[in-house]
Order: sequence, then structure tokens, then C-alpha cells
Amino acid sequence: MNQTIDSIYRSHSRGVLATLIRLLGDFDRAEEALHDAFAAAAQQWTEETIPTNPYAWLISAGRFRAIDHIRRRVRFDAAQADIADSLYPEGETMEIAERKEIEDDMLRLVFTCCHPLIPAEAQMAMSLREVCGLTTEEIAHAFLIPAPTVAQRIVRAKNRIRAAGIPYEVPDKMELPERLAQVLHVIYLVFNEGYSASSGATIVRADLAAEAIRLGRLLLQLLPDPEVSGLLAIMLLQDSRRLARADAAGELVLLSDQDRSLWDRGRIREGLALSAEAMTADGVGTYALQAAIAAEHARAATADDTDWRRIVALYDLLLLANPSPVIELNRAVAVSMCDGPAAALAIVDSLLGEERLARYHLAHAAKADFLRQLERNEEARQSYEMALSLCQQAPEQAFLRKRLAELEDKTRH
Repeated sequence: MNQTIDSIYRSHSRGVLATLIRLLGDFDRAEEALHDAFAAAAQQWTEETIPTNPYAWLISAGRFRAIDHIRRRVRFDAAQADIADSLYPEGETMEIAERKEIEDDMLRLVFTCCHPLIPAEAQMAMSLREVCGLTTEEIAHAFLIPAPTVAQRIVRAKNRIRAAGIPYEVPDKMELPERLAQVLHVIYLVFNEGYSASSGATIVRADLAAEAIRLGRLLLQLLPDPEVSGLLAIMLLQDSRRLARADAAGELVLLSDQDRSLWDRGRIREGLALSAEAMTADGVGTYALQAAIAAEHARAATADDTDWRRIVALYDLLLLANPSPVIELNRAVAVSMCDGPAAALAIVDSLLGEERLARYHLAHAAKADFLRQLERNEEARQSYEMALSLCQQAPEQAFLRKRLAELEDKTRH
């Protein structure tokens, strides 16, 4: 039963929270209600009594417990009774059905976290916490900053929402374009955490990846835009490889070694169509370019068929549009496939001189791979060990240990 509830928490908790925020009108109150609802589920549910609609049960339980907490405090503040009555007026029925309206609660949550009155760095932290359910420690690892800094940003963002009376809603269509960039960025962050979890025992968090794709589809209905099409294309093309990214033992499988018969052809067809649409628009943006890179991989029947020159050229355009050390690191991998590991190593060495990437495990892992290919085995070992010390995802850790063991075998022989 505990495993069942844990599974429901992973798949439903963010949606339950989003609806509770709308119903209760306060982030902290909704988070407390969410935890109360799952605690009640752990006490009351059995295999025979588990509700057919856990989502509705949890929202009702959380809402009722929030009202109870408020009413218990009534003797300290008479105004709390009015708040409780407004949350659940007498005679109101609790209807939790499939939402046909476009402005669903998860999208409301994303737009609220990304409101322009909230500082950009706080928007990111708030979104990863509330939309993805990441801990402050996981967010700190993702941004390479101390956990207390993340916690402070989240607290300040919630205070800003409360003090400024920021509405919990999707903006009207006149406001959407100016709010779009930050929302796309957050949805992409949600997807990336689902596609390659920053920590934990598995490579993929399928629930987060699926939620990001659903939000992308929803946003495309709200605002048909080449960049929305591009983002949705990236997510579909990358998610198409999900089943091939780990073997039966849960170990990481590199793109070049994946069984491409496991790739989801339906997702690839849809992603390629959206990518073509984004790339033929009047203005080609960064998501369209990233989708075009993903499309090159999707088109290749085998790893050897990949057009790496084309990918390097697309990365060159992407760097002009959005200079980023992570994009440059990805470009270095493509360069290694065209011009060899020495050319790529020079790029990565310059990147590791930057403070942000010095603590990024994938940069050290890439350097180690290039050194290994150049048979500079002792330097490669040191880089693999550095990558391993920084990595927090179990399958990636296992992969790095395997590479280290292979180097040691090679050295002995």
C-alpha cells in the first residue's frame, strides 16, 4: 500500500497541489493541505478501499483539512471563520472532473511562478519546487548554488505573490506573447528533469516528462507560435528514445549504442512535423534550432548515419542566438564526431575554466571520454573520478564506475 501511495504521489501530487492552490488561494496553505491529504490516505486507504479517483479524493481531503485548520484557529482570529466559509460555502459540491477548459491548474501554476513581478532566478527555483516537486537540495545541485540560497528565493517569491496579489491564472491572449519566453523555459526545465533526473535511482522520471509534454500541447492550443512548436518538437523527439535509454538492469545506454527499434515512431513523426513547422517560420528561435538538432538524430537509421557536420552547424547558429557554456559543451561532443577528440578536448578545457561548469559533472565526463579516446588514461581516470564525485544520479554513477573499471583493466594489460 505504501508503494501504491508513493506511486500516486509521484504521478498526482503536482496536479493536486496546483488545484489546491487555486481552491485555497495560498501556496503554503496548499502545500500543508497536500501533505495532510497524503497522510490521511496512508492512514485510511487499503487495497479494498483505495478510491477509483485518487486525484479527487486527495483534493477533497486536502481542502477539508485546510478548512479544519483555519476553523481551529478561529479563537485567535475571528476573520479566519470568514476565510473558511469562503473556501467551502454551505451547499457547494466538490466537482473534480476531467478539465476540458484550456486554463488548467498546472498551466495556471506555471504562469503564476513565472509572473514578471517575481525575479527571474526566483521564478526558476519556485517553478522547480512547485511544478516539479524537486527538493531545495536538488534545485541547488541543478543551479550549482547553496541550498539555503534556493530556500530564500522560494520564500521571497511566495511573499511577493502574496504581497502583490499576483492572480492565479493564465493571462489573456494580449499578455501571452510577453510572458511566453519564461514559461517555455520552465516547461523545458520540467521536461529535462523528467528526461534525465538530476538525482535518484532512475534515469527518467516519466511523470514529469509526460506533464511537460502535456503543458506544451496545452500552450500550443493557447498560443500557436513557432517557438512553442519547437519546444514541443524537442520534447517529443527526445522522449521518443525513452525506452532505449536504459537496459534491462536499469543501466545507462548511450545514444550511439541504443536499440533504435525501441524508439517511438509516432512521437518521432509528430516531432519531425513540428520541427519542420518551426524551422520554416519567419523567425527561427532557439527552440526551433534545438528541435532541428534532435531531428537529425531521429532521422538517422543508425548512429553511423548521423549527419554530425549538420549538427555542428546548427549548434553554431544556436550559440549565436543563445551563448551558453552548456550548449558549447554539447557542440564539443558533435565536434569530436567530426574532427576528433583532440579538437573537442580543447573546447572543454576552455569551458572548465568557467566557474559554473567547474562543478558540472557532464563537463568532466566529456573531458574524460575525450582523454580516454586519446589514450591519455591517467588524465582520463582523474576526470572520471571528478565527474563521479559531482554526479548524483545512480545510473550515471554506475556508468562512470564502469568506465573507470575499463580504464584500470586497460592499464593492467
